[in-house]
Amino acid sequence: MTETPRDRDAVPAMASAGRRRRRGGRRGEQPMVPDAEFTSYYGRPVLNGPVWKARDIAGYFFVGGLAGASSVLAAGATLTGRPQLAYGAKVGAAGALGLALYGLVHDLGRPARFLNMLRVVKPSSPMSVGTWLLTAYGPLAVGAAGSAVTGWVPRLGTAATLGAAAVGPAIAGYTAALISDTAVPAWHDAYRELPFVFVGSAATAAGGLGLITAPVAQTSPARALALVGTAAELTSLQLMERRLGMVAETYRAGRAGRLMRASQVLACAGLAGAYLGRRSRVVSAVSGTALLAASAATRFGVFAAGVESAADPKYTVVPQRERLRRREEQARQAAAEKPGPSAPPVPPAGDPEARP
Repeated sequence: MTETPRDRDAVPAMASAGRRRRRGGRRGEQPMVPDAEFTSYYGRPVLNGPVWKARDIAGYFFVGGLAGASSVLAAGATLTGRPQLAYGAKVGAAGALGLALYGLVHDLGRPARFLNMLRVVKPSSPMSVGTWLLTAYGPLAVGAAGSAVTGWVPRLGTAATLGAAAVGPAIAGYTAALISDTAVPAWHDAYRELPFVFVGSAATAAGGLGLITAPVAQTSPARALALVGTAAELTSLQLMERRLGMVAETYRAGRAGRLMRASQVLACAGLAGAYLGRRSRVVSAVSGTALLAASAATRFGVFAAGVESAADPKYTVVPQRERLRRREEQARQAAAEKPGPSAPPVPPAGDPEARP
């Protein structure tokens, strides 16, 4: 009788099991099945992970959010008569927009690829919507900054400032919708809270920039914006991690965890310095720097969490199985609660309409 490959595999396994029994002095069956591991064909990940460079795209998330929120701060400062705060916010928004476009084009490889996205308008695509938002926001932000620097056409500059402020919140938050539209578990599963995290983080950064550029007599709107942004960001993060279940591990462990914890510490320290040292220009500037660093750490932490969740198959497989199990359980409960076909009512014995 020929020996099959299965027989050849079974002999050493049985022999090794016998040796383990003799060596341990215990009798009975030994487990022969290894612990389950989440693997895929040829050792490749279940998902194709993000190919973006963290410096380009996570940096784009940060400076793009800073630009959008700074335009909102600039409009508020203009309307309330705080010219130096408005000046710094306008120039900061234009500079941050330039850095954002550089990072985006550098990741795309060629500027023509950005222009190609303007050939279509697709409301269901966050990338298409974001491209058109940037196209509308860019001239407004640059026009507002140009008018502030040169002093020319102040009325047009004010109109551009208000227009940039109207588009600014969408610029600050659309990147969250962009990454939530992917299959990356740490991003896709956080689609409800991630826009609030990004907008809050952007407000924190804009408040920090205002604390750096404006004299302390004009920084109260910047402090208020930083306070609201930090509160929104931290609250949204807590709700997001609570709802994500095991996927939230990617936001707590490794590089992403270190960045997220650093963000929280820097944000709290920056706020404390902004309010306790609001009469000192030096303390105000240091606090603003801490708030900027906190916002950057949040964006890079979210990016790192997404990369980690795409690389480990368990963050894709386990939640899918859990959702499937819940659906099946709900279907069984619905089938059990659904009434079956009812029999026709039986008339009472003395009913004259009763039929034999």
